[in-house]
Amino acid sequence: MTQDELKQAVARAAIDYVVEGEIIGVGTGSTANFFIDELAKIKDRIKGTVASSEATASRLRGHGIPVFDLNDVESMAVYIDGADEINAQGAMIKGGGAALTREKIVASVAKKFVCIADGSKLVETLGAFALPVEVIPMARASVMRQLAALGGQPKLRLKAGTDQPFITDNGGELIDVAGLKITDPVALEENINQIVGVIAVGLFAKAGADVCLLGTADGVKILSL
Repeated sequence: MTQDELKQAVARAAIDYVVEGEIIGVGTGSTANFFIDELAKIKDRIKGTVASSEATASRLRGHGIPVFDLNDVESMAVYIDGADEINAQGAMIKGGGAALTREKIVASVAKKFVCIADGSKLVETLGAFALPVEVIPMARASVMRQLAALGGQPKLRLKAGTDQPFITDNGGELIDVAGLKITDPVALEENINQIVGVIAVGLFAKAGADVCLLGTADGVKILSL
C-alpha cells in the first residue's frame, strides 16, 4: 500500500470515533485532509466542527461542513488529527503543517484525542523529525540561542521558494529544531514552554493522544495509550 492509501485507511477508521450530534475537532495536514473527506460523507450526522487552521476551515467549508469558533464551543467529544511522530506512550511531535499552536488549543478542549497516522510515524524515541517551535518574531534569535543550548540545531522555517520567514495563522514564526533525541518529552515540553518568546512547542506529551490509529500493510492497528 502507498502512504496515501495508509492515510486513507486510518481516516476511514477514525469515523468510528465521531460522536453523532456533537462538534468535532479537526486537525491539519495531509492525513487530516483525508479525514475531512471521509467526514463529509456523514456531515449530516454531526453538529459541526472546530478547525485547527485556516486551511482546515477552508476544506471543511468546501465540503459544506459547519465550522465553529472555539470561543463559542464549551466542549468537544473528540479531536482527530495526525502526527509527525508518535511513541508508544502517545507523546507526539506535531507542527510539520505549521498549525501546532491551534492544534494544541483545540485538542485541549476535546475529551479525547484520536491520532491518525501511517505506521512509519511510530517511533521508539522522538526527535528524528525536527521539532517545530512557534515564536514571537522579535524573539526569534534569542529563542534559537536557547534551543541550541538544549542540544538542538535550530533553523528558521522559510516560506517556500523564498528567503522570508514562514508566517503562521497566528502571525508567529517557526523554528525547526533538528538533532534532538527526546528521551523525556514531558520535561522538554515544559522547558521549551518556559523560554520567553515561545508561543508553543510541537511536543504533545503532557497531553498526548488517547488513541492512535496506525495504518499498516496488515490493516489499521489500534494503540490504546
